[in-house]
Amino acid sequence: MRLLYHLLLSPFSRKVRVVLGEKDLPFELRAEKVWQRRPEFLALNPAAQVPVLVEDDGTVIADSGVITEYLEEVYPEPGLIGSDAKTGAEVRRLVAWFDLKFYREVTRNLTGEKVQKRFLGLGEPSSEAIRAGHANLPVHLDYIAWLTERRNWLAGDFFSLADVAAAAHISTLDYIGDVPWDKHGPAKDWYARIKSRPSFRALLADHIPGLPPPKNYADLDF
Repeated sequence: MRLLYHLLLSPFSRKVRVVLGEKDLPFELRAEKVWQRRPEFLALNPAAQVPVLVEDDGTVIADSGVITEYLEEVYPEPGLIGSDAKTGAEVRRLVAWFDLKFYREVTRNLTGEKVQKRFLGLGEPSSEAIRAGHANLPVHLDYIAWLTERRNWLAGDFFSLADVAAAAHISTLDYIGDVPWDKHGPAKDWYARIKSRPSFRALLADHIPGLPPPKNYADLDF
């Protein structure tokens, strides 16, 4: 069976998990403590980062962007990028928005400071970074609202990799209770639709010892 090296609150690992679920591809999860820099894992990915996917035939693919493009090409149904160049460009633009801009402005400042520093023993969280994350998050939630008011899903009329990437990041923030859903109804409605998808259920069952999620995290009706 294919194997996915991951970390529970890595949005990039979560993105790949959802794509595998959408394509109904069975896989085994293996948590990788990347900070330990195991030689066996470095042999798979010298960058010492998750996710890393190992196929049944031993093929190794690293980096969430590379993995999702690979899965889309090798297992094209259901399609998550689109059948034409213009649609694919918009999907990829939004994936980059969340994997680069949202991660830099929000995920890293909230999940990174509050969780990663704690479990890696990297010192106290930066209050300045946390304030920046909280200040930036509403801008992105408003952008999700703007998109979904004009489209059925973020990139158009079909559920795409753009929705997967956005929800993967937001799910890590929701796990630590940092999303002000009461002030962002349209984004909440969009996320509720994603929470109800079978591919997302496994993420809602995640539980980090010593850091339980709020009750609404796994509640499909919030």
